Amino acid sequence: MTAPELWAEFTAHSGLDAEYDAWAFGDDPDSLAALVLAGVKTATASAFPLYALEGEALPEAGEYSVILDSRGEAACVIRTTAVELVPYRDISPDHAWREGEGDRSLAHWRAVHRAFFTREMAEAGLTFHEDMPVVCERFEVVWPRV
Repeated sequence: MTAPELWAEFTAHSGLDAEYDAWAFGDDPDSLAALVLAGVKTATASAFPLYALEGEALPEAGEYSVILDSRGEAACVIRTTAVELVPYRDISPDHAWREGEGDRSLAHWRAVHRAFFTREMAEAGLTFHEDMPVVCERFEVVWPRV
């Protein structure tokens, strides 16, 4: 199912008249989308400097997104519930737990995200550092693909 098809299904059911973004999670879209659908992953993080570089607005609470898998198929619709900027060095164990990856520990989160952010920033000609602001986004699933 495509993002527009899932969005149409959701809006027909909810009566909502809103816009949405469609995107996939970082390095492993299939596993991460599965964690979302299982209710384990309720948060994500992204490198703040890349938003400015790409001229992209930060996510905001109340916005909707269609989560895609690695083939571009729609997995679910989420609604952002909270967004905050936090320096990488200050990411909390609670946020790491909400991301739902690996053993859900802060140590695992730091290891995985340091590698991911370092690579992403380098591809953009930027350098990762511990003080880099991270966009911490919390969300809820409002329409799973069935």
